[in-house]
Amino acid sequence: MTELTVTEHPASAKPTPLLRLRRWWSRQSPQRQDRFAMLAPLAAVLLFLLVIMVVFAYLRFEEIAREREAINRDIEYTQQRLRLRLLEQQEQLMRFAREISSREVSRAVFLARAEAFASIFPELQGLTWIDDKKLVRVSFNTASRSDRYQKSSGSIISAPDTVDNFQTVRDLLLPIYSTPHAVPNMAAVLQLHLPLIDKAQFKGDLMAEYSIDALYRYGVPFEITSKYAVSFHDALGRPLAGTSVTEGSLKRRFLPWANPINAYEIPVSPVGNGLTIRGQVYRTSLGLIGSGLFWLVMLLSGATAWLLLANWRHTRRRIQAQDALVQETAFRRAMENSMLTGMRALDMQGRITYVNSAFCGMTGWEESELIGRSAPFPYWPEEDFEVMKTRLSEELSGRVQASGIQLRVKRKDGSIIEARLYVSPLIDAFGQQTGWMTSMTDITEPNRVREQLAASHERFTTVLEALDASISVAPLGNDELLFANKLYRLWFGTHAQGHQQLVAEAGVPTPVNSDETQDMVDMFVGLPTNHLHDKEAESAEVYLGSLGRWLEVRTRYLSWVDGRLAQMVIATDITARRMAEEQSEVQAERAQASSRLITMGEMASSVAHELNQPLTAINNYCNGMVSRIKGSQISQEELLGALEKTARQAHRAGQIIQRIRSFVKRSEPNRTNASISNMVAEAVELAEIELRRRNVKLVQYVAPGMPNLLVDPILIEQVLLNLLKNAAESVDSAQRPTPQRLVKLRVAPGQVEGKVVVEFKVIDSGAGIAPEVMARLYEAFYSTKAEGMGIGLSLCRSIVESHMGRMKAENLYNGEVIVGCCFTFWIPMADPMATPSLKRSEPQGLQVSP
Repeated sequence: MTELTVTEHPASAKPTPLLRLRRWWSRQSPQRQDRFAMLAPLAAVLLFLLVIMVVFAYLRFEEIAREREAINRDIEYTQQRLRLRLLEQQEQLMRFAREISSREVSRAVFLARAEAFASIFPELQGLTWIDDKKLVRVSFNTASRSDRYQKSSGSIISAPDTVDNFQTVRDLLLPIYSTPHAVPNMAAVLQLHLPLIDKAQFKGDLMAEYSIDALYRYGVPFEITSKYAVSFHDALGRPLAGTSVTEGSLKRRFLPWANPINAYEIPVSPVGNGLTIRGQVYRTSLGLIGSGLFWLVMLLSGATAWLLLANWRHTRRRIQAQDALVQETAFRRAMENSMLTGMRALDMQGRITYVNSAFCGMTGWEESELIGRSAPFPYWPEEDFEVMKTRLSEELSGRVQASGIQLRVKRKDGSIIEARLYVSPLIDAFGQQTGWMTSMTDITEPNRVREQLAASHERFTTVLEALDASISVAPLGNDELLFANKLYRLWFGTHAQGHQQLVAEAGVPTPVNSDETQDMVDMFVGLPTNHLHDKEAESAEVYLGSLGRWLEVRTRYLSWVDGRLAQMVIATDITARRMAEEQSEVQAERAQASSRLITMGEMASSVAHELNQPLTAINNYCNGMVSRIKGSQISQEELLGALEKTARQAHRAGQIIQRIRSFVKRSEPNRTNASISNMVAEAVELAEIELRRRNVKLVQYVAPGMPNLLVDPILIEQVLLNLLKNAAESVDSAQRPTPQRLVKLRVAPGQVEGKVVVEFKVIDSGAGIAPEVMARLYEAFYSTKAEGMGIGLSLCRSIVESHMGRMKAENLYNGEVIVGCCFTFWIPMADPMATPSLKRSEPQGLQVSP
């Protein structure tokens, strides 16, 4: 080798790379210097070969990159041409669809326009007008189209893809393209569906059908098809039209990786991913295969490298033989020191012959303190000597279980750890047993975590057992009971029948049983059931006769610990609450009956006056007839006439008493389809007694043709009577002059919050309601009357709200002067689909009562 002359620089100067290389070379051992000297020629040859390959690869990759850029640009240009062509046709067809929607287009006009479209756009193969009932109104097909694709007028579309696209257009009211599919021996067709919309109403579908093969011929430029193999493909990659070349036809016999095919594929807009256009480059380059210079350089370089490699291999074997023992020893020591499991070896007499660093770290004793020691070992706890001796004798005799033994180990600092030992025979290289190898693992922390988990599980179970609700969990599809707390076991035992009974009573359908005992997989495997876990719990109130209790049952889906879908049922005893609700309903009925009795008590004098008139008339008729009979001054005809008048007066008195009796009679709530006119007439007839006593005139109006209401008529009559009586008292207390002593009752249909209702209005000409009274108007037991109990209006509002209605009161003003008050309540009309046919009320006009 040529001696290198190196000029030493001062200590302050930075050493050159050559100087650093010389210093590094001088620090190497002679063996390593010889190895590097032998590998240098081989490295030079390999480096030269690598450079040649890199240069050829770079040139090839540059060529491939230019081809890829060119095909990407040309295919994107083609895609834009197709996009503009399809959008232009879509725009013209949309204008045609608007004409069809706005006015009726005749068959002849439709066919003429369709033929014009087909002449302008050759790829358009058919145009079909489909109405909103999927009926083909008119269909145009070109002459070149096959008969199997043609649709006759008056037929109903039945192809699954066409029906699905029709449904989508009807739902979205937007133009959509179908997803073409490759079908053997059939030409691929692309459908464009345009909605026919008239005043935001769907009137049908204008379906245009394109031949994808014609779209390829007329939509792809000739200069593109001459350079590339252009083809259309469906969503699954199957060819629909065009020219395609397979990968194998373009590969060479040798080094197929050296000639990759440049291809580019993008979706055709606006169709989407269902139709893609793909371009492939025709192979024109010879690549690396045809380069003789490359193969010559490769051959010479390979021969030189093989010769150098043979020489280097011989030297390498010699060096390997020298370093094998050192490397093996260092490897074994590094492996032993990196192990986290403590290793200990005993000879056949029970003396320690080997410990690794992990064993020393676990026990805290040094290796020198353990090697050669016999029992008792220093890491044995004093209180466990006898147990340790027994375990050691079992270990030396080979009677240790494969699962290992658990014992306590004392560290050098006196602390105790828990460990698990595994014992196996120690066999030397000649197949003879020389002792026993023991591996030790520290399990203190796992035991602590296991104890904490057990305590946590015990606390959780204790809480569930102490709950005053029954909790059970069962998998869907079989009769296994996964969990049941104490109350469930008390009510239903340890079987799943109670769980299934609660699910059935709550109205949740029980899934069909499936045989899951063989594969341990539930019937919902593979289905997206994760949304069931986030679903809110379903609840229901049921009565179980076997327990004699009312239960509130809540169900929820959850994923059990083994991955199966399970259902949890929580049943709470609500018997006391239901009894309280029933008592509350009974008290409300009693309050309603008491209110009616109080109302009749307040009207007692008016009722007595009302009954006095027919009774006085009966007395006068009877006295007159007795006097004239005694004087023989009456004929038979006059006697019959007087008796008929007496009977009418007696009938009138009986009607008054019967109406009062039916009003105050206590009865169970009974909702029926009641006539509004009859309810108003009954309430007005009772209220007129009070109105006449207070000299108040009633003006009532019931709109004609009112439907029946699903209500309790007695309760609605009670509300009307209470409002009319209060209105008469307000007018009387205001001491209005006779022309102004007026109460108006108006019943008419209305609309509140988007619902059709029947509105009842009671308007008086009294002094109105003071603001402080208005704030407490519906408060129970609050009254402005000296003899009032304050439950009338509160009860009225409760009755109206129990019929899903609302009630309000407001003062009437003339400027700033209060001229009266208006009470209004409304009740929703009965659903005609949920109730029997309603009898229409008789038309009733304006009536005035004195």
